[in-house]
Order: sequence, then C-alpha cells, then structure tokens
Amino acid sequence: MLFPFKLPTQRQFDAVGFGVNAVDHLIVVSEYPAFDTKVRFKEHRQSPGGQTASAMVALQRFGLQTAYAGRFGSDAEGQFGLSSLKGEGVDIELAEVVSGARNQVAFIIIDARSGERTIVWDRDERLAYGADEAPVKISSLGRVLHIDAHDPPACTRLAQAARAAGTIVTADIDNIYKGLPELLPLIDVLVTSREFPHRLTGISDERASLVELKACYGCAVVGMTMGKRGATVYCDGQFFESPAYEVPGACRDTTGAGDAFHGGLLYGLFRGEDIETSLRFANATAALKCRALGARTALPTGVELEEFLKTATPI
Repeated sequence: MLFPFKLPTQRQFDAVGFGVNAVDHLIVVSEYPAFDTKVRFKEHRQSPGGQTASAMVALQRFGLQTAYAGRFGSDAEGQFGLSSLKGEGVDIELAEVVSGARNQVAFIIIDARSGERTIVWDRDERLAYGADEAPVKISSLGRVLHIDAHDPPACTRLAQAARAAGTIVTADIDNIYKGLPELLPLIDVLVTSREFPHRLTGISDERASLVELKACYGCAVVGMTMGKRGATVYCDGQFFESPAYEVPGACRDTTGAGDAFHGGLLYGLFRGEDIETSLRFANATAALKCRALGARTALPTGVELEEFLKTATPI
C-alpha cells in the first residue's frame, strides 16, 4: 500500500526538521554496573545526536536535501553539535545559538554484551521554544516537516503552517508532553515508541492502541517501533508489520536506532515506495546504525542500505 497522500514538489529542501539536538557521551562497560560499585569503562566517545537532528543527517547521507531548525548552547558541546550538522551538509540557516545556555547533553551507559543502554540527560530550559518563537518560515521550505514534539506549542504552530502550505508533517514522539492533544491532529505520519500509544490511550493491546490513536487524532499513518520485534504501522484499516534485522557483526550500541529508523522510513516515502518497503528501509537503517559506537558515525548511505537489504537476515 502506498502512503495515502502526495508529497508537494518544487521545494527548496526534501525534509526540514524542527526539534532536539544533543551531544552524547557514550560510555561502554563490560556489563551494567551494580549499585554502589566502581567499574572501569571499555570505551568513551563524544558524539552528536538528538532525535530530529539525527534523522536529518540520515536523510542527508541518503542523498536528500535537508535543513534543521533548533537551538544550540553556546558552550563547547553546542559548537560541536552545530559544526557536525554543518559538516554533514544539513542546512543550518534557521538554527540558533543561545548565548550563555548549555547544550542538551546525555551520558549513555552501554552494555557491551547487548548494546542496550541507559540514558541520563539534561536540557537547559533556555533552549526551549515558545509558540511565538517558532521558526515558522521552515514549515514551507520542505516537502516534509519532521518534528519530535519536545516543545509542543511551537511544534503546533509549525505544523499548522505546514498544513496550510501543503507540507506533509511527520513525527517521532516517545513521551507525553503538555499540549499534545492540539498537535497530534496535525500530524500525517506518527510513528512512536512502543510505550507511547499505551500511555496515551490507556490500552495495553498494541494493535488496539494504534487503532484508538488513529481514531482519536486522525493521523493518516500511525505506528510504533518495537526494538528487536521491528515495527508495526496502521493505515486505512490495515496493519503492516516489518521485522528487525540482524546487525552486521552484532549490535554494539542501540543509541540513535529510533532516529535512524525515521530517516529510513522517510527515505522510502521520498522514493515513492509503498509502506511495506519503507518499513524495510527503516528497520535496515536502524540495524546499520547499531553496527558501531557513535550516534551518527554508523548511519549508512543509500548504496550501503541497498547492499545490506540484499542479504539482511530478519530477527
């Protein structure tokens, strides 16, 4: 089944993103430490990340044209994150540096046995956008506006402007934020974390929660990522499921896999693929993201993605 809408044409960018960027301090340990112990780490790396910023980088590596609007701190981490986006070729004209603010950071403890991680993070309140501060201009610059809903009033204003301009709105949401009821009806493709539909609707059955999510908010496509179980999407009364793939050389770090998933899904949409194929792209991109340590270093190119899918093994 094809996505139930058409993308606009003749835009400056394929995708524009508004939302979170972060700098991740990735710390690999042999096994997750017990309480009140000292553990020597195996590896440490500082790497750029963040839901929306990483999705834009993934699409840029797939050969698409992207732009990012968001706020960076004026500290060393902020400079590092901003320069990394610029180095990847993502347009940052509408990005801002907030003087005196600290960039969003995360300390991520990764279990070397499985690649699973625990995240400790913080975001300076000065990086948040109010509705009247939203960079509305970006809404009409791309064929798709991709958001993560961390600042719902600002996201709502951008989504309203995007709808008025005929821009398709997609979202990666993993938490409940104040103001979501106003934002969700403006989203065309809503793919969330596995826990989100249950937390929002109160329905524990995964499929039933997606049906309720679509009925309440009217999104054209709703879905959830499910880790090793792949992903499920609901559209026009049908469910589409796609398995996850074995990671080449075993999973070393699951950080950013969800962000990469959204990049792969949008890549399929831009190519005119059906939902099933786009889900395969999404899960393959997430698998390739897990192949090495680093929030963006493992993101594939389009050629690498195509080659991987020729021999990829579903879990």
